[in-house]
Amino acid sequence: MAENIHSPEVYDFRRYDRVWQRVAPDLEPYPGVNAAAAPAPQPQAAPAGQLARQESQLPGASQDPCCMGSAAAEMLEVLTGFIEEELEDRRYYLAMSRQAPAWARQRLRDIAADEGAHARRLMAAHYLITGQCYRPAIAGGAVTIGRWCPALRERYHMEACNGMNYARSADGTTDPCLAKLLNELSEDEYRHAGELMAMLERSIQG
Repeated sequence: MAENIHSPEVYDFRRYDRVWQRVAPDLEPYPGVNAAAAPAPQPQAAPAGQLARQESQLPGASQDPCCMGSAAAEMLEVLTGFIEEELEDRRYYLAMSRQAPAWARQRLRDIAADEGAHARRLMAAHYLITGQCYRPAIAGGAVTIGRWCPALRERYHMEACNGMNYARSADGTTDPCLAKLLNELSEDEYRHAGELMAMLERSIQG
């Protein structure tokens, strides 16, 4: 007597083929898969209740999506802290660019723009997780820079620590998309540290 066992592969192919035909009927639903491995499309229409269940499984319809969902929500406090820090760093680099040697000003403005872009990416992640826009605190007051070489030294250590903190946070989440974002930001911060070190080298040699 043959055992009545469902093949997971066949089940997945049939279910997603019907969904794909409703979403993108002109596209190949199984790119790179041998046509013989996938069953022929079923000509009969699925019942309305079954279609509703299938559509509820489309990306974005889940109440707890695989990316930027409950696992990422555990990191919200960390994310808001990063947002505030990135915006403060942006203010600092803009102020620093106004007092820097002429050859360093544009690069400092570029770093400031990077920090602002980091904040926007983190705020987008916050919205994906919560459905609510994050309202950062409005910083006020003058930014004190001090002497050029000590300022570069301070910012080098700040950027290197930021890179380490982003990498550590990426390791601390099970959300794959949030981890990818945090690792990308970590790489940017380490790159900034390298650029600041190059500025310091030029300043010491000069």
